[in-house]
Amino acid sequence: MNKIGTFFLLMIGFLLTPITSHAQNELFEEEESAELTMEAYTDEFQEKFFEALKQKGIENYDRAINLLLECKAMGLDYAIVDYELAKAYLASKNYVKAQEHALATLRKRPQDYWVLHTTLGILASQGLHLVDIKQQLPISNMDLKKNAVLIYYQQQRYEAAMEVLKEMEKSSFSTEFTQKIEDSLHTTEQEDVEEVIVPTKEENPMDRYFRLLQDLLSKENYTELQAQSLEAMEHFPVQPYFYYTYGVALHKNGSHKEAISILESGLDFILDDEGLSKKIYQELASAHTALGNSSKANMYLSKLKSGS
Repeated sequence: MNKIGTFFLLMIGFLLTPITSHAQNELFEEEESAELTMEAYTDEFQEKFFEALKQKGIENYDRAINLLLECKAMGLDYAIVDYELAKAYLASKNYVKAQEHALATLRKRPQDYWVLHTTLGILASQGLHLVDIKQQLPISNMDLKKNAVLIYYQQQRYEAAMEVLKEMEKSSFSTEFTQKIEDSLHTTEQEDVEEVIVPTKEENPMDRYFRLLQDLLSKENYTELQAQSLEAMEHFPVQPYFYYTYGVALHKNGSHKEAISILESGLDFILDDEGLSKKIYQELASAHTALGNSSKANMYLSKLKSGS
């Protein structure tokens, strides 16, 4: 399988939701010829999917949407396709379609914080709250409710948070946040502001990942770096720095072939960052050396010296 296929299987670990597990199991029982046909089919899916991400990354939303719809038309009902469609429609200000695909994703992944975060943003753009569309969701899911309270609380949308809390059974969580919201609504004293569990000013998620991964890299905590880099790539799949840190982690953890595939994919997303390109070349040379492939290692070392 090509490098995009290798990364695709890693990337969608959290958002991959086939239509039925029974159908998936049958695929693994097919004979070799059928398996090869399916691999070619999913390779086509992956190529379209990643091209859609590239187009979205350069703000060509119409093209991205068309490619993602082609992915859906192939019959592989992955939650990540609906999630990317929701974000693409949101970016193009088609809020009705964005909501449609966000809710489709949330029904498959009700416990996912970031899916809900995106969904609530889409609803807010239309003046709606979660309780306004609760009939369309697995609103009984406790993780979904808790995440909604946390997000609304973080955004200081206290009334919306209280609406969700009213839908929840009494628990230590609901009691604590009800009290904190009441405190926030009725006082402006600094002590109460400092007691907020989640920062009142939301940090840019991409910046948070950059800071976290740089810290883990400097501490040489490669196990945690691998996990956090993969998570970052799921949310920002065209950000080359996250490919770099994931590739470093894989290489340091002994997965040299996988590291090479990820690092090469990262190069595809670099537009104008010579410093990051050189870091990736250096890591590719090291990974190929670990595999005993001196010709490839020398090729990347020469790129490192020439800067191209």
